Amino acid sequence: MMLALASGVSAAEPANKPERLEWFRDLGLGLFIHWSVDSQLGSVISHSMVGASDDYMDRFIHDLPKTFNPRKFNADDWAALARLAGFRYVVFTTKHHSGFCMFDSETTEFDCMNTPFGRDITAEIVRAFRAQNIAVGFYYSPDDFQFMYNQGFRVNRDENQMPHRYQPLMEYDRSQMRELLTNYGPVDLLFIDGFMKGNQSAGLAPFCWNLQPDMVITRGAIETPEQEIPGKPLDQPWESCFTMGTQWQYKPTNEQYKSGRKIIEMLVETRAKGGNLLLNVGPKPDGELPIEQEERLRELALWMFINGECIYGVRPCAITHEGDVWFTRKKDENVVYAIVMGPAWDYGERKSITLSHVSVNDDTKVDLLGQSGEVLEYQPGAKPETAWSMEDGALRITATRAQRIYNDRKWPNPIVFKITSAEVIP
Repeated sequence: MMLALASGVSAAEPANKPERLEWFRDLGLGLFIHWSVDSQLGSVISHSMVGASDDYMDRFIHDLPKTFNPRKFNADDWAALARLAGFRYVVFTTKHHSGFCMFDSETTEFDCMNTPFGRDITAEIVRAFRAQNIAVGFYYSPDDFQFMYNQGFRVNRDENQMPHRYQPLMEYDRSQMRELLTNYGPVDLLFIDGFMKGNQSAGLAPFCWNLQPDMVITRGAIETPEQEIPGKPLDQPWESCFTMGTQWQYKPTNEQYKSGRKIIEMLVETRAKGGNLLLNVGPKPDGELPIEQEERLRELALWMFINGECIYGVRPCAITHEGDVWFTRKKDENVVYAIVMGPAWDYGERKSITLSHVSVNDDTKVDLLGQSGEVLEYQPGAKPETAWSMEDGALRITATRAQRIYNDRKWPNPIVFKITSAEVIP
């Protein structure tokens, strides 16, 4: 059955406001959180229900909530770490495809309130992240395997089981979206997953914008590539979402994590191409972050503490990179950031890079972010200042990495040059 739009809603009316999209593009870095009742199993989130036996479905729906008790969950700890690591927004899975609600819902008993934990997890996350001045976003899946199974369907992700085809599910989704968008105050961002992304005009997006007109809808309204970065910049706002390992939800065994450097490189490339990076964590069933994920967030925190200005409020340059040096620019200033992604620049080592696509003038200054360029520890006679010159029409920058980041004086992550009164030319 095809579902008509709600009364008074047309596909042409609500949309992302241009000024809100500009705000979104300035943020640069978001934290994705995939967490649900089946984190206890360490399985793929929700999808194990597709093609499952009746016995499996019964145990998933009725038994798993009885043992979900994340007694170590502390939203304040999560939010404080996110702030330190440089995240400017969070997107939390309020409901994934399984239908289990991580919020207090009047529409179903298949939610976190009907577990031994018995607390509104979404409410606690909203409060904690707002306290850290981090914009709040909700992930919501219009698919609902538990709802469809209770309606007598064998869950198979056929499009005919999607809300734009099945009116009872659409009505159910709208009831839940009304709860999420009226019970938790202003919501900055919404990620509408599933088949709805190709059917926003006949789906939930207009309904949600009517409830919160200033909200930015990402998936469902803009490009949101998953586990990949586009090959070239896009001429519109976009967001790339990535896991740290191979799975969105917590995977206790057989997992392989990206290195901290790899995550930083993904962030740099995404920003150089004009997008936002939405980096995922998958909390353990007890409510703590896996140590491997916390370690990478803290490595990111150190890099962002030094270099964050090349990530926030920037736009793509005329070219994204020159060799292993990637570029971003301040959107309203003639400031270029050259992010050196090549071999590690050792502490105390003086090296040069040459850039053929950076135009400078007599007012140009070049600084290595994080350091004064005036002191090299224990070497009072050293001159570690950053210098530049034009040679054969190319910009040559010479610098010493003079800031000790680790005790062993080795730091594998990119360094960033700030070049004022400059622009990148094709």
